Amino acid sequence: MSSAPHAASIGIDFGTSNTVVAVAAGDGRVETIRFEHGGIAQSVYASALCFWQEHRGAGLPPRAEGGPWAIDRFLDGSEPLRFIQSLKTFAASESFQSTTIFQQRFRFEDLLAAFLRTLTRHAGTGLDLAASRVIIGRPVRFSGSNPDDALAMQRYRDAFGRLGVHSPRYVYEPVGAAFSFARKLDRDATVLVADFGGGTSDFSIMRFWKSDGALRAEPLGHAGIGIAGDTFDARIVDRVVAPRLGKGGSYRSFGNVLPAPAHYFVRLSRWNELALMKGGTDLRELRKLARGALDPDPLRDFIRLIEEDLGFALYRAVSAAKVALSTSDDVEFRFVTAGIDIRSTIARPDFESWIGADLARIAATVDQVLATAKVTPREIEKVFLTGGTSFVPAVQRLFVERFGQEKLTSADQFESIAQGLALIGASEDPDRWAVAA
Repeated sequence: MSSAPHAASIGIDFGTSNTVVAVAAGDGRVETIRFEHGGIAQSVYASALCFWQEHRGAGLPPRAEGGPWAIDRFLDGSEPLRFIQSLKTFAASESFQSTTIFQQRFRFEDLLAAFLRTLTRHAGTGLDLAASRVIIGRPVRFSGSNPDDALAMQRYRDAFGRLGVHSPRYVYEPVGAAFSFARKLDRDATVLVADFGGGTSDFSIMRFWKSDGALRAEPLGHAGIGIAGDTFDARIVDRVVAPRLGKGGSYRSFGNVLPAPAHYFVRLSRWNELALMKGGTDLRELRKLARGALDPDPLRDFIRLIEEDLGFALYRAVSAAKVALSTSDDVEFRFVTAGIDIRSTIARPDFESWIGADLARIAATVDQVLATAKVTPREIEKVFLTGGTSFVPAVQRLFVERFGQEKLTSADQFESIAQGLALIGASEDPDRWAVAA
């Protein structure tokens, strides 16, 4: 951990892919917590969990590790493991009640509390959540087809409460990013903040001005949608990977030839659900499906992907292809491991056509936040883009076309939200920015 200032407040950006923590002092200094891993100080802590069972006696819970240490243990693969990523995506899902890990039931709040314990352990003694003012980021709209915000907040309260955080404040993530960005403003401005995470895209419009030497702010509107980086990944999986793992195939059942059920391939394209397929009934059902398939080999590869915990390797390959398409006109996708061989050339125009409907819904959400704030695109003076998906050229074009290239700016894609949350906690009136939990 870095030599952070004495914490007047702690800002926690618990993200779908990564988590970042920052501390702010009363004098306005703010620093991001660094995690020493492999001799390198990292500001991001991967939002991943790895469980394993040690022979410590019957009935004892499995051991857990998080962040890059979870990935290390998973990649080592020398013992039976359960690896979970993108767990935030389950927060607002009423259909997700629990998962069984080494014969023990884990609800979402159990998973989040386990993850947070690993984070605080690796952060060191300088991160005292129970003794500090804690500001926790939340999306404007949680991900999922029918997200239950109240359920997500209940689960957050339960998990953080187990670590002694009993009166946290919850603030919209783009508001945190706005506060971080506003420190660099040299004049009054109306700012649109667009935060593109792994699970959600969130937008806030803020009015900033200086008064008596202090920065003042007024929120004008917020909007969000459960479409972001993971959704774009899912389009690549659906078009490139799933057809090589049995999507579009057929099987025989009671003398009839039927199409392979689509829901297995929907779960394949969602990183949080793929991570849980090994612990449910999916494997048994897929094996039965493969026995009746007209072409069983693709389904056998799908089964191998689950059995051998190859979801994380697939996630890396797909995400790398998406990132490469931000700077290249085409990319050679390659996923070759454990006898599975999937290769394909992905052209940027094809990728943009796959995400076309998603971009249209993001654009509609931008229009929604403008309408809520009662401002026009012309009245927006700065557009602050944050998050890895903001670098996708088609996303950039969306904002250029609406607001003009000269208004767009960006900063560190990982640290701005956590630092802004910490600054809000150190401000005179943090409750003004809090969302009812």
